[in-house]
Amino acid sequence: MENPVLIFGAGSLGVTALDLFQRNSVVVYGLLDDNKDLHGKEFGDVSVLGDTDDDGFLKLIGSKCESFVAISDGRVRKRLVKMLNERRKVQPVNAIHDTAIVSGLATIGHGNLIAARVVINPYADIGQHCIILSGAVVESKAKLGDYVQIGTGSIINSGVTIEEGAFIGTGATIVSGVTIGKNARIGAGSVVVENVGAGATVFGNPAKAL
Repeated sequence: MENPVLIFGAGSLGVTALDLFQRNSVVVYGLLDDNKDLHGKEFGDVSVLGDTDDDGFLKLIGSKCESFVAISDGRVRKRLVKMLNERRKVQPVNAIHDTAIVSGLATIGHGNLIAARVVINPYADIGQHCIILSGAVVESKAKLGDYVQIGTGSIINSGVTIEEGAFIGTGATIVSGVTIGKNARIGAGSVVVENVGAGATVFGNPAKAL
């Protein structure tokens, strides 16, 4: 990546993205966050420059700077991505940790965060603007929609479909062939053995609706 990156979000996910880019020798221009208490805060030699809608910085995106949205709240992430698409005519780049193993036969969209020691196996299909946290495994032919979040250490087995906006908690296991519906939530440590409907929340082993 030739251009520096401007990161949207200066919370824990923003710091994670900062580390990912720096480990890959990508220059981070700065971070933007709407929490004014963070403005001016420094992470090493990188500062929180201002708000996420600051035109002084947004105008750099495209010709001089790439962007990455590092905010865990899916609604906010979606709003910022839409703004970048419409106002700057760009798609955020991917942030992939240097210890992640991503098969060359997998399909990866734009704007994804793939953290340390993640494994993405052949013919997995990762949508756009997903967050896949440390140590998660996405097995062959699993399919993730856009804005999916996969918690640390979760196992997404072969042939699983996870639809847009779903949240998979830390250490969950989704058995082969299961479909997780749009915006569904899977509790930490759960073992999901059957399909989960859109908007449902399930927890336990085997996972049941709350």
